[in-house]
Amino acid sequence: MSGTRKGTAGHRGAHLGDFTVQPRMLVICGWALLVGGAGAVAALALLRLIGLVTNAVFYQRWSTSLVAPGLEHRPWWLVLGAPVLGGLVIGAMARYGSEKIRGHGMPEAIEAILTGGSRVAPRVAVLKPVSAAISIGTGGPFGAEGPIIMTGGAIGSILAQALRLSADERKTLLVSGAAAGMAATFNSPLAAVLLAVELLLFEWRPRSFVPVVAAVGVSTVVRGFLLGTAPIFPVSAAGLHVAPTVDVLCVLAGLLGGALAVAATWLVYRAEDGFARLPFHWMWWPAIGGLVIGLGGLVEPRALGVGYDVIQQLLTGRATVSLIVGILVVKTLIWSLSLGSGTSGGVLAPVFMIGGAVGAAEGLVFPHVIPGFWAMMGLAAVVGGVMRSPLTGVVFTLELTHAWGAVLPLLISSTAAYALSALLLKRSVLTEKIARRGLHLTREYSTDPLETFFVEEVMDRNPDRQAPATEADLLGGGAVPDDRGATVVTLRPDDTLRRAAYLFAEHDVTRVPVVSHGPDARVVGTLNLHHLLHARRHDLTEEHHRQRLLPGNRRRAPDAVPT
Repeated sequence: MSGTRKGTAGHRGAHLGDFTVQPRMLVICGWALLVGGAGAVAALALLRLIGLVTNAVFYQRWSTSLVAPGLEHRPWWLVLGAPVLGGLVIGAMARYGSEKIRGHGMPEAIEAILTGGSRVAPRVAVLKPVSAAISIGTGGPFGAEGPIIMTGGAIGSILAQALRLSADERKTLLVSGAAAGMAATFNSPLAAVLLAVELLLFEWRPRSFVPVVAAVGVSTVVRGFLLGTAPIFPVSAAGLHVAPTVDVLCVLAGLLGGALAVAATWLVYRAEDGFARLPFHWMWWPAIGGLVIGLGGLVEPRALGVGYDVIQQLLTGRATVSLIVGILVVKTLIWSLSLGSGTSGGVLAPVFMIGGAVGAAEGLVFPHVIPGFWAMMGLAAVVGGVMRSPLTGVVFTLELTHAWGAVLPLLISSTAAYALSALLLKRSVLTEKIARRGLHLTREYSTDPLETFFVEEVMDRNPDRQAPATEADLLGGGAVPDDRGATVVTLRPDDTLRRAAYLFAEHDVTRVPVVSHGPDARVVGTLNLHHLLHARRHDLTEEHHRQRLLPGNRRRAPDAVPT
């Protein structure tokens, strides 16, 4: 077996490229454009529906404008009873309509991608936004983004199911719809694409990335016509100057935000465990969660609903101490506990508010930079800690506020929170729910070690027994029928081990001849399953073997992990 990594004449691997992409990607892009426009319309419809329910329930008027349930003083019985009634309706919709409407939408989208062949039932596209509008409109402390991710994803999936597409192509259109809905909701195209990459696609490939961007582009343009192009929470960054000492404090801000993210995540699933022990059907749980919401609303009415007005106050430095403390305590508790009840609603807007509150609290003692600066740091930190998506946290904050000069401190805060959350918790608020359904996913991305080795580097060479290639062997590098109709699977020396693994799996073989190129092609070796382990052993060595490489210690790294 050869372990050399030296190049050979003839440009070994010249037929390989950085990416594997086919012209069919352009066909999927065309469908993604339609999905993007539909996602923007769906986002607008959901926001209008939330406004309609909120106005009808809390203000007894017909209006579709977004308004906070706690904007004006409301009777105590309404504040307490509306969320309970909303929970009863949602429980019934989930039991007799579709259980997929329970929760905040993202785990359901991920599960559909991982195990459902990216198939979403058409009724989910209707029931999910309606249930979310009822939940939020009756005071639920949730956001619209999770439901719109599920709704936009359902639109993409339904279109894909009507076409003759593969599961991977259905996934691309599902994620295109989800990202389009997200971009239209927050006017945040780059953050929507990053969210798709960090949470939904489970790959970084042109075949999926390009269509998703196409969908998000159309969605953002349509959103501009429907809702305008201004930032959702504009922040004046005039005079922004971040001193080195402030950057150091951003680490502390990130750690505090990460600690809050860990606590909130822990509380969500402890609440879910508690509800699971109740001696009656889960359809009643959202009503109990609604009671928790109502009690919290009596203490701090501004914690109810989506809370865009409160986020605006936090990010512009206009929030009072009582509002900061009330949101930090009440919003965190009622969001975590009610989300554990299985009601319908998103996580991003509450995370924005909770993060902004912890940052605003830090701003009471940290040095002043610009109004709302520390609230921005807290928002990015809690998003990075709760979602385990640090880049999404940074870009979301920038696109929401347009405070572009705060890139570095935001990156520091979000990454510090992400690091703390990853160290303390095995799973995020998104993936824990999936794990509880008996599934597992990893969110670590790396180059496949099988892609970095060629067949000729690890194959068995038998120079004394090399034979002229048969006619079937000359076709090489794949599978062909021989004269007897049997399938002959062969490889070329410059094929990658990843291609070899695919051929083994596709044709259910464990040993394959390796055929040289050219008119005098010969069988130059054989490859078996054991050889595929060479790349894995090399990868393990790279990860675990430690050595000093400066002069005075010239020991050569081993070819395999020491036992």
